[in-house]
Amino acid sequence: MSALFPTGLKTLTKREILRFLRRPWNTFLPPFITNVLYFSVFGVILGARIREVGGVPYIQFILPGLVVLGAIGNAFENASFSIFHGRWNEYIHEPLTSPLSYRSMVFSYVASSALRGIIIGVLIAVIGAFFTPVHSLAHPAYAVAFLLIITVLFAGFGVIGGLVAEDFDHLTVLNQFILRPLVFFGGVFYSLDALEGAALTASYLNPMVYMVNGVRYGVLGVSDIPVNEALGVLTGLTVVVLAVDVYLFKRGYGLTD
Repeated sequence: MSALFPTGLKTLTKREILRFLRRPWNTFLPPFITNVLYFSVFGVILGARIREVGGVPYIQFILPGLVVLGAIGNAFENASFSIFHGRWNEYIHEPLTSPLSYRSMVFSYVASSALRGIIIGVLIAVIGAFFTPVHSLAHPAYAVAFLLIITVLFAGFGVIGGLVAEDFDHLTVLNQFILRPLVFFGGVFYSLDALEGAALTASYLNPMVYMVNGVRYGVLGVSDIPVNEALGVLTGLTVVVLAVDVYLFKRGYGLTD
């Protein structure tokens, strides 16, 4: 076991996990308030008019999408901020000069960030349960698999974001003006059945559509896309992104002057 998880790997991973757990007001309160508002406005008020989408109550329909939005946003934010903050304050040189392999370093940042995303995703699901009962998951294995893959994927993207960012404003741009719009246009609040023509074609080019529908299938059993193909593509993309992370660390991209 010690060979698989050496002391340095465990230490760095623990440090990164404690970094967000020690700031619960910053980590958990914002998504709590935001999603209470989402469920109140979109689920309760708007849901009273829309009633059903895809054969399920509208408030239940948006639940998986909000879980995805919170999970990937926090996974990306945690990894990008941790990497960039370490660069900015020059303490990232500590793991770089340690005996840790580049794979181990990437694993620590990605695993801790994915964990934060999963925790926030579960928190949002719990909040949703107070607004609408979901008695059981339609396909638990798919729900877990998609949630795990998408949080690891965006933690990997977050590592890249933290390496390429030149200041804190760049991190905000990446998260607020690229990531979130893609999610909002990824079928969180509507079904692809409501689209046609160019809008439908553009939606199929949005990777968020596959993530949202994958989690929605796991939770509710409904999806606008083939879930097995989506899971396979997302898994392959995750492997590629993690390989890029390791390559950038090996090159020292953004890590050394």
